[in-house]
Formats: sequence, C-alpha cells, structure tokens
Amino acid sequence: MMECVGMPMLLLLALLCYRTVPGVHLPDPSWNSSSAAVKLDLSAVIRRVEPRFLSVTIDASLAAEEKFMFLLSSPKVRTLAKALTPAFLRFGGTRQDFMVFTPQRLHQDSAFAAEQPCDKLELPSWLEERLKKEWTQQQVVLMREDLQRKFRRLKFTEYTVDLLHAFTSCSGMDLIFGLNALLRTSDNTWNSSNAYLLLQYCESRQYRMSWELGNEPNSYEKKAGIRVDGFQLGQDFTRLREMMSESKFYQDARLFGPDVGQPRDHRTDILEGFLQSGAEAVDACTWHHYYVNGRDTSLEDFLDPEVLDSLALKTSEVLKKVKRLSPGKPVWLGETSSAYGGGAPGLSDTFVAGFMWLDKLGLAARLGLDVVMRQVLIGSGSYHLIDENLDPLPDYWLSLLYKRLVGPEVLRIEFSNFSRSKRVRLYLHCANKKSYTGGAVTLISMNLSKKPARISVPASVSSRTVDAFVLQSEQPGEEGLYSRSVKLNGVVLKMVDDKTLPDIKGTRLPPSEHLQLPPFSLAFFILTDARAAACV
Repeated sequence: MMECVGMPMLLLLALLCYRTVPGVHLPDPSWNSSSAAVKLDLSAVIRRVEPRFLSVTIDASLAAEEKFMFLLSSPKVRTLAKALTPAFLRFGGTRQDFMVFTPQRLHQDSAFAAEQPCDKLELPSWLEERLKKEWTQQQVVLMREDLQRKFRRLKFTEYTVDLLHAFTSCSGMDLIFGLNALLRTSDNTWNSSNAYLLLQYCESRQYRMSWELGNEPNSYEKKAGIRVDGFQLGQDFTRLREMMSESKFYQDARLFGPDVGQPRDHRTDILEGFLQSGAEAVDACTWHHYYVNGRDTSLEDFLDPEVLDSLALKTSEVLKKVKRLSPGKPVWLGETSSAYGGGAPGLSDTFVAGFMWLDKLGLAARLGLDVVMRQVLIGSGSYHLIDENLDPLPDYWLSLLYKRLVGPEVLRIEFSNFSRSKRVRLYLHCANKKSYTGGAVTLISMNLSKKPARISVPASVSSRTVDAFVLQSEQPGEEGLYSRSVKLNGVVLKMVDDKTLPDIKGTRLPPSEHLQLPPFSLAFFILTDARAAACV
C-alpha cells in the first residue's frame, strides 16, 4: 500500500485495483477481489488546466459550399454552443488548406453579422429545414472526396467570416481561424498574400480572434503532393507572427500550431523541426490525436482499456519533445476525437463513444495538456456533438455535464494495486465553483464493464452529502451502447425547445458506505462537503 503523509484516506475500494499512471482503475467486478485503499490528496492542486479546457471545432468542410455556414445561425445550434462556454471554437481541418479568401466587395451588407443584435440574425425555420436536407447530400460528396483524397480549391467570401464571428460572438466562444498553409511560392515558402487580405478584412470589421496556419502538415504530401519540413513550417509561422505584429489590431492576438498528427515515424521530425525555428511564434503547441481508424474499428475497441491508455504514450512523446526544445510552452490537443477518417458510423456518434471522450478529458488534464478541442461540434463525419437534425448526441450531454461540474484544478489520487483489469476508471478535480461552493470535489467515474461496480467510502465521507450525476444509455445492456440517446439518473435528456435545455440536476444520495456504478455507465460524484483545502 502506498503511504502519503498528511493525506486523508477518503475512499476505500471494495474491489481489487490495478494502477496505471495517472488514472485510477477498478477491476471488472466478475473478478475475485480483495479490498484496496485509495488516498486523495486534497491539500494541493497538482495541475491547473485552461478555463476553456474542453473546447470544440467546426470543420472547414462546412464552408465547402458557403450556404451551409448559415446553419450556424440556427437558434438551436447557438443555444447548444452557448451552454459549453467558456470554450475555444477552432475553424479548420483538412479543407482549410484548400480554402482561398475571395472578397466580393459587391454588397453593402457583407458585415451584417457585426452590426445587428444576435436575435436578429437567427436562421428562419423554413431555411433551416432546407439546409439540413441539402447538408445530408453534401456529406456524401465530402466523404467521397476524403476517400479519393481529391480535394478541390474552395473559395470563401466575407460571409463565411461574418457568420463564424457572429456565431462565436453570440454564443460566447473564442474563435480560432485556420489559414491555408498550402499556398506556396516557387521556393516552397508560404505565400502569405491571401492571408494578408483576410487579416485586412477582419481588422476592418474589428473581429477579435486567434489564428492557426495549416492542418496536419505531415499529410501534405498525400493530400496535395507537397512536402513541407518542420523547419520551413516554423519559418512560415514566424512570417505570420510578423504580419500580426505589423497590425495594430492583431499584434497581441494569439497564434497556435503546428497542428501535427500524433507521433508516428516522420511526424515527430516535423514537430522537432518546427520547434527549432518557430516555437517562439506560437502561444501554444498543438497536435492531433485519434485512437483508431474509423473504417475498421469495433465496439470492443471503444471499451478496451489498452486503447484508452494509448493516449498516455503519445502524449508523453509530445510533451518530452516540447519540454526539451521549448520549455514552458503550453501543449494543446488542437483536434481530437475517437476515430479518424471522419469517425466510425454507429460508434463515434453513439453512447459508447463517451468512454473514450470522458477518459480523454480526465487523462489529458492529468498528463499536462492545457486544452482539448473536440472534433466536431457540427459538421461532416460521425464524431459530431450535434447530429444532422441539429439535435445533441450523447457526447454533447457528457460535455455539458463536464463543463458544469468539473473545475480546472486537478487533484492527486494514489492507491494500491493488485489486479490486471482496468474496467473502472476514476479521476479527481475540484468541483466547478460556479456550481458548488469551495471545498467540493468531483470524482469522475467510468464503468466499462457489463457488471455493476461499487466504490466503498469510509464514515468520514459516507455520512456527508454526495450529489450523483449518472449517465446511462436509454436502452439496457450491450445493445444500448449503440444508442443515440442518454439518460441522466434515469431520465432521458432532450431539449425542451430550440432555445431551452432541460434542468440538469443531480441525485442527492443518502448517507452510505458505497457509491454505485451501474454497468456501462459514466458518472460524476460531487463530494460537496469534502472541505478540500486545494479547492477553497
């Protein structure tokens, strides 16, 4: 058993535990097990993430035809986005490197979104219905292009920028706009002329935003037959930073990059070269992570503890490289979800995806990542938070609960371990102070097993107040893992109307020695009277 001087023992697990840093893992309850002790250090914060830690993206594919950007004016989408604030909204992805700003300058109302109140910019219901139907057809076209890796040059006008800015401004999110890095000169340096036009327009409208340059440069050769090494990429970012410095409006704006894919073969070399020449240009180093290939993954992958633990290995590689070449530089997951290739239909958009998502949030915060940007809020693919009918999917509700219940302060858990199974996973934060008074803590819990689990607590906690928020599929058993509906404490979550979310309330548990985790469940237990010194 691990001993920690001065740390009160707050939780005892009545199950055999297996330890893998940095999460806590309980075994599948079908194992014969002995008790193990978990100690929580409530005296000090071990990490503090960005207040906008859980952030979201909108894929640039939404602008492949500019009319679809008007979906961002849907009252329902804005209501759902506003509930996830504070958050960054990143506009980028594969097609950002094929987008060219083409100012029209033909209409007086190009900046309409900056000049009208938010309630005057809402999408009429008849137009929303029409765009939703056409978007379903558009996704087929986009998926075909992705499979064939044939990406056409896309022109976008002031309307795309206006609609994006209006969306983030009215929802309260902070916009990060991804610029095209595949516009190259004859000597393979970045051609900044189009970006200069865009910055000029945004400055003329006083649009406050941050910037990125390029998306997954490690795949440029496959996508466009162009190879850009990391050192050149860093110089390109330095050029963009110089352009921003020359602008009175954007000289203090933030720049993020290089948005490389997760470490694999030569991809680490791109990151290293970038850090050598461009680290000073960016405010945070960004990289992308997906667990599995959406085209050949399975339900078992989404519930496999070893798949979930793989995030720690990839993160460690990135953090070590950044620490060595640019000490102190924040590191973000600039784009991430369950499965790459647009997600896994029937998995990435169902209840089972929540295990990958919640574990990623807990693990990323514990490992040292400051921001995690979920691909996507709305857009093509099957890993979205909002579906094609603009209704929230299970991972949306999970994200909403995380935002309301989990604070940015990460707390330490230490425990003894004897088992091999890691089917129950726990993380600990201070509770969100907007929802709970100081001193409360949030125990983030996941049961990946088909059998219930039980967390035993000592008298010092069992006699005090615990609020439980337990998420389960609308349907029981393994079939329920494929559901696109979710229950909170037994009640199906759904919007009241396009502008109203349901009341999100926990269940006040009576004094008890145990906290129950149903099969295939996700839970937040708020220890309201923990009196954690670190959380005051």
